[in-house]
Amino acid sequence: MLERWFSRDRVLVGPGAPQPEQPDRAKPAILPLELDGVRLERGGERLIHDLSFQIHAGSPSVLLGPNGAGKSLTLRLCHGLIAPSVGTVIWHGAATGADVRRQQAMVFQRPVLLRRSAQANIDYALAVRRLPRPVRRERLAEALTMAGLQALAKRPARLLSGGEQQRLALARAWALRPDVLFLDEPTASLDPAATRAVELMIE
Repeated sequence: MLERWFSRDRVLVGPGAPQPEQPDRAKPAILPLELDGVRLERGGERLIHDLSFQIHAGSPSVLLGPNGAGKSLTLRLCHGLIAPSVGTVIWHGAATGADVRRQQAMVFQRPVLLRRSAQANIDYALAVRRLPRPVRRERLAEALTMAGLQALAKRPARLLSGGEQQRLALARAWALRPDVLFLDEPTASLDPAATRAVELMIE
């Protein structure tokens, strides 16, 4: 299906929803991203074959291919969840010594949610970033509103519907204000109504 990359400058949210904060222009964006001769091998099998490309800020980038082609593995390589066997993954815009993992986020096809409430899932991600409590409260409220999950804020995240869980995962990523957002088929398992709700959030 589709995997997309969004720079923060291009992310818009629905009518009446809070707008993302403007990026700090004094801090360089981490893009462009370059994969140079990347190869991934596991158990003697080559899963990714000598992959090279660049992704620049601006319009969303889309990775297409059949099942088993390695799209999800490529996203994980870009996001830094796995390291290439050969080749390099380079964030050309990152400052020297910067932890680029703090400037990007990823939403998986099946949401990864903690065993706690919807609002606690978002707040935990913000707490890990060591944001001040007042900032966390503000971003939490904005994220729940943007995702349309205010009424479900205290419900256990794993009891939400599939579409609600995916919206929660997107809201959590949005609250972190990433420079780059990786999406791994975020609507693949959803019905048409839930798919549309998630697509509107992404847009």
